[in-house]
Amino acid sequence: MPTPDLPDTGRLLARLDRFDLTPEAVGLRARARELLRAGPEDTVVDVGCGAGRAAAEIAAEGPHVVGVDLDEGMLRAARERHPGPEFRRGDAYALPLPDGRVQGYRAEKVYHSLGDPARALSEARRVLAPGGRLVLLGQDWDAYMVDSADPGLTRAIVASYADGMPDSRAPRRQRALLLDAGFGRVEVEGSVLLFTDAEVLPMLLGLASAAVAAGAVRAERAAVWADEQRGRAEDGRLFVAIPFFLVGARW
Repeated sequence: MPTPDLPDTGRLLARLDRFDLTPEAVGLRARARELLRAGPEDTVVDVGCGAGRAAAEIAAEGPHVVGVDLDEGMLRAARERHPGPEFRRGDAYALPLPDGRVQGYRAEKVYHSLGDPARALSEARRVLAPGGRLVLLGQDWDAYMVDSADPGLTRAIVASYADGMPDSRAPRRQRALLLDAGFGRVEVEGSVLLFTDAEVLPMLLGLASAAVAAGAVRAERAAVWADEQRGRAEDGRLFVAIPFFLVGARW
């Protein structure tokens, strides 16, 4: 799960690993593979592959997988952890692949960081073969639900971080964007990921810090909110719900 603070690669990998091993995340990746419908003769590109877990899971079912990421640290970790897929440096606007050569395109937690999603979809069209499948996975950052004694302050903190992203509400627009881009058989599925333990606390504290840095919330109010969340973590009373969406389409 992406987090508002920016730890070094080692800490980020550890946090991503914890999220990736939750039953909810495992289920989402499995459903994405079902929507890709990739066979053993197919090639799949995983855009924003990170440390390569999803790419390796797809490759284990037979397809050739190319994981693409901008972060060299993540690519090194992916190559060390998962020898099956191929990992290359690149981004969603310029994939290191020839025209019309992949049967599956996958991007998880990527499109909220893109300022021009239509351009990324144009690049997806370029690399996809006719009849190829595309699957996008991502959360709606503006719809995070956090239990708190001060709902108004919570809304301000969540909205402040969401407003600082290029496209924090990306999943809401993807169906229309795919239709506009000429994709067919667009399918949308949604689920809610629920977190009630202290593993999610660093993300909440990062949200509060980001809201202060953006000038959206006074430091003293953010500190009170953060202390409340720490107390909830100690008492086993944290509640965070994250809407997550899968959008599939055919080219």
